[in-house]
Amino acid sequence: MRGELTSWLADSLPAQTASKPFRMVRSMCGRYRLSHRAEALRKHFGVDTEVDWAPRYNIAPTDPVAAIRQSAGRPVREFARMRWGLVPPWAKDVNTGARMINARSETAAELPAFREAFRSRRCLIPADGFYEWQRRDGSKQPFCFELDGGAIFALAGLWERWPGTGGMPLESCSILTTSPNRLVADVHDRMPVILATEHYDLWLDPGFHDVASLAGMLQPYAAGNMRRFPVSTRVNSVRNDDPGVCAAVEAGAAAGRLF
Repeated sequence: MRGELTSWLADSLPAQTASKPFRMVRSMCGRYRLSHRAEALRKHFGVDTEVDWAPRYNIAPTDPVAAIRQSAGRPVREFARMRWGLVPPWAKDVNTGARMINARSETAAELPAFREAFRSRRCLIPADGFYEWQRRDGSKQPFCFELDGGAIFALAGLWERWPGTGGMPLESCSILTTSPNRLVADVHDRMPVILATEHYDLWLDPGFHDVASLAGMLQPYAAGNMRRFPVSTRVNSVRNDDPGVCAAVEAGAAAGRLF
């Protein structure tokens, strides 16, 4: 099963890492950006509850992340903060989630770790950019991918509630992946699922269980509506979480110190 769970994670660990160890042994698109403020998120997603979010530029696995979900009792969208890396209810400890930051859209409905969440605990993971690393002459060049203009978009997510210890449950999530579009394909063979806005309602509806219809939503996003640009290797370190990590640079440029 581990190979399925980490297929979006292979081949993109940055060539350099901080002296503080990165929290994943293997990582593919283990970083993304959500630089918009709370009010913009509330308006874009039509959230009725309070949105507790400050801009982030280098979100990493096991970080608390923003998520949008719908209550099972009424069709109201709510904001939640969840740990990135889904921890199944049957997991012995929270560390299981570090291997489950992503789920393949082709198999998530069948795998025990994700099956129940795919059926009734789906969510949106707000973002406005994500990072991938391209191998180049023995090194890895980071790229930022975004929609034109750096607009907010939603990554398709699954969430779970782990019973925890001492009566302290933990909510966590995973990002679904799909085959790459032509903009991503020469960087990596997977990309996160960016959901079209017209699919938000059904994806969030915990009472909608048509697996075929849900799977049909999980397609590569149109490359023509996206752009990419090289960024500094500062993004390699989880210590760096400022606007500079997603500033465009010339490919291969060192663009400053890592730490």
